Amino acid sequence: MNKFKKTALTLLLMNIGLFAQADNITVFAAASLQNAVDEIQVNYAETGNKDQIEALYDSSSNLARQIEQGAPADIFISANQSWMNYLEEKSLIDDATRTNIAKNELALITYTENQTAYNVDFGSNEFWKETLANTRIALGDPDHVPAGLYAKESFEKLGVWKTVEPKVAPAQNVRAAMLLVEVKEADLGAVYSSDASVSNKVKTVATFPGELHEPIEYPIAIMKDRANEATNGFYNYLLSDDAAAVFKKYGFAAPSKN
Repeated sequence: MNKFKKTALTLLLMNIGLFAQADNITVFAAASLQNAVDEIQVNYAETGNKDQIEALYDSSSNLARQIEQGAPADIFISANQSWMNYLEEKSLIDDATRTNIAKNELALITYTENQTAYNVDFGSNEFWKETLANTRIALGDPDHVPAGLYAKESFEKLGVWKTVEPKVAPAQNVRAAMLLVEVKEADLGAVYSSDASVSNKVKTVATFPGELHEPIEYPIAIMKDRANEATNGFYNYLLSDDAAAVFKKYGFAAPSKN
């Protein structure tokens, strides 16, 4: 075998070895995490890791139900504790891997060009009646989307939900709610502060007082029987200081300790 053929064969075998070592990892993550997790994937690859990571984003409720129905997720990151609890109660997560990865806030937003000077009084029925007289407020569907559930909880605690509810424009997830404001289908929306920070088409009018709703925490877990070297590696990287810096960049806060 001549030197050229020998070198070509060596390179071929090396490449086959590299591909053989690469694994596929599927991450189901709340829609609000998309920018951060996408960047974390890129950074992970730049460390030299060859695993193929596919991240799917939607409301935590839709993702949890897909996992329940057999969707092959390896890692799940929820935008609230309830949907992680849902999977834990059905013995679908590796309980030992459940921990919090980030925190967030709820923001009231409008489209950037809106010149209305909102004097926000969250607890005033009169304010909401007047403000929403000729428009709607976009929320993640308050029946199941975490961002919408946090908003509904806040409005109920304030005693204004009955005024706000008829003017709600429900959306499939929090990013879809922000889109309704971006395209001016709704003058106002309630989304996470991290979502508002990545769009130049919306601006924050006010931040919901944190005491009005459960803490907005993002739990992460590996799914039952999905732990392996590749999955554990990316899971650990998601919890690393490097990943924490990316979450911070996109408006998330450090999580509460479990």
